[in-house]
Amino acid sequence: MIQETFVASNPTQAYDLAVKKYGTSISLISARQIKYDDGVLRSEITIEVSTEIYTQVSLGKKIINENDVETSTQIKELQAQLTSMKNEIHQEIQNEHKIIAKVKALFIKKGISPHWLESMFRTLVGTDMIENETLLVSYLLEEIDVALKVKEENLTQPKMIMFVGSTGVGKTTTIAKIAARYAYLLEQEYKVALVNLDTFKVGAIEQLNHYSDIMQIEHIVVSDVDAFKETLEKLSNYDVILIDTTGMSPYDTEKFVQTTQFVKNDSARDMEVSLVLPATVKYEDMEDIYQNFSFFNLTSVVITKFDETKHLGSLLNFMLLYNLPMSYFSVGQEVPDDLLVADKEYLLERFIGDIDAG
Repeated sequence: MIQETFVASNPTQAYDLAVKKYGTSISLISARQIKYDDGVLRSEITIEVSTEIYTQVSLGKKIINENDVETSTQIKELQAQLTSMKNEIHQEIQNEHKIIAKVKALFIKKGISPHWLESMFRTLVGTDMIENETLLVSYLLEEIDVALKVKEENLTQPKMIMFVGSTGVGKTTTIAKIAARYAYLLEQEYKVALVNLDTFKVGAIEQLNHYSDIMQIEHIVVSDVDAFKETLEKLSNYDVILIDTTGMSPYDTEKFVQTTQFVKNDSARDMEVSLVLPATVKYEDMEDIYQNFSFFNLTSVVITKFDETKHLGSLLNFMLLYNLPMSYFSVGQEVPDDLLVADKEYLLERFIGDIDAG
């Protein structure tokens, strides 16, 4: 086996570089963040790949004709120039058109990305839509509705869901709500187990213990990958396994690597990975959150803390930019009452109320 290190601005990009070079037949050995001589913090991951694959990649590279490279580069430059000119023309039209400018300013103020808005306006230039402010606002809301995705709740087969997210987003409480839903609140009572990987946060184990005692459901604490595999085997006859993880800063590479080892298990049951994201998410933090947590191959987003904000533009913007399906909404602190299956209309109604207030 051969080890190789890849460097990028975050763990996801570094891992993508490794996959791009060697494919998915690699093993993650370690990951860390280090500050280079230029003062920039970068992520290093070390992977292991078979000698055979390493040799194929190293010796099997094609020799590229320099003329082909030059021609390809010229074509790309020309395409970039044409795209830039087209964007400038559309931008001038948008800036000069009072209704577009007004509606655009309103949606930007509410947290929607200028880039997304401009992509919508480009398709409308020259149509009657841009001559009516109410019609234009309605059109944008319809496009948001179409773009949002919901992960349907599948009750017909056993499931295993791991929940990941930053510290303090309400992950453990939300897991308790979902556990209660499956155990008691549906037409069929499902056999539910809670698995706790969060041995870092003070009180995390006690909190889930408290909820599991009340609901009379299984709660198991594991501290390493081998124990995790054994636990999953013991729980093979359970309908629903919900896994709580350590709250992580998007910049805490060590915890990311540790959690990745649990995701890469050999269980016969497919694992879903849900990002727990607060409705209070800041626009500036969105890219860091996605770039790092997408490392876990996210299958859905659970949105929490709806009760702590009236302004959902940045949240909507996150969903539009990163195209992740929503699964559940946590709308308050009460367990199990304040949980909703994700609903686009609920989210849009809250956002429209904010738009009206603007």
